Amino acid sequence: MTLHTDFSPQKSKAKPEIVHPLWLRLTHWLNALAVLIMVTSGWQIYNASPLFDFSFSRSLTLGGWLGGGIQWHFAGMWLFGFNGLFYLLMNIVTGRMKRKFWPLTPRGILRDLVAALRGKLAHADLRHYNMVQRAAYVFVMFDGIILVLSGLVVWKSVQFPLLRELLGGFDTARYVHFLAMASLVGFVALHLMMVALVPKTLLAMLRGR
Repeated sequence: MTLHTDFSPQKSKAKPEIVHPLWLRLTHWLNALAVLIMVTSGWQIYNASPLFDFSFSRSLTLGGWLGGGIQWHFAGMWLFGFNGLFYLLMNIVTGRMKRKFWPLTPRGILRDLVAALRGKLAHADLRHYNMVQRAAYVFVMFDGIILVLSGLVVWKSVQFPLLRELLGGFDTARYVHFLAMASLVGFVALHLMMVALVPKTLLAMLRGR
């Protein structure tokens, strides 16, 4: 009897696949910082001339007063604008926009939304977004563009006359800017809730794997 012994080294386990590339993780966290600055300083500016019959608590605002709020808002504006532009360009150039967010159909969104409400929406493979996630991310991209454009009108109304007219004038642009901000805050709240329900999504955004 011949005894065959295999002394070959064990095959190393395959490394976990990259879910989020480094550039995506960096833009994500920079955007989180920019949004925090923009929203809290924006609330400080809003309190100086409210659009509605309420104001935000000073404990939630950034800047201390109108001038300080404006300075913080401008600082956050450049970070939000350039970081967002880089994010969009990278998604388009790398083909990630098409791979991750399309196809997107009303029927698919409704199907996954019903599944999510019933607690039956799977999250096993973080490489793929369901229809609800795709719709939410596409929405927030457009919302960010509207925020920037309406913000330009509020900031430099005279310098952007065509954009001002397209948005219905300076006063209307203020309402558009506020509602776009409210939509962004709503998205962030929903996003944080989903992260709490599926914690491994946070680990993937930190480690990439």
